[in-house]
Amino acid sequence: MSDASEIAARLRALLPRAHAPYSGVQVACVVEGGDGTNHIGVNVENAAYPQGLCAEASAISAAVTQGTTVLTRVFVASSLPGLVWPCGGCRQKIFEFAAEGCEVVALGPDGEIGRQTIEQLLPLGFRLDPAQVRRG
Repeated sequence: MSDASEIAARLRALLPRAHAPYSGVQVACVVEGGDGTNHIGVNVENAAYPQGLCAEASAISAAVTQGTTVLTRVFVASSLPGLVWPCGGCRQKIFEFAAEGCEVVALGPDGEIGRQTIEQLLPLGFRLDPAQVRRG
């Protein structure tokens, strides 16, 4: 299990890597897999809006690329003041791979921490039964 203050410092260090020339809002994310691995991502905007990637989608893509398909925690930090939570689309992306009770942790720039389960953030999220998911 990762320490929130350690992850917050890691995400703050990653914020400058975000490509956010249009919104000016930098976002960084770490997803923690059920296997204990951590995968990072930043937002990558594109002039062909809305074709960019949210940091959460970027981190989930990195996790899946490395073979991690079960998420237990998701940490999000941004360059904005206060806590920033995943957008609706990313909530569904998280839900797709979330273990039951997957914790989403919003990390503010002044040390504030918010915690919600993905079920609290997306109470009517949907996914296929794992037996129905086609692999490969």
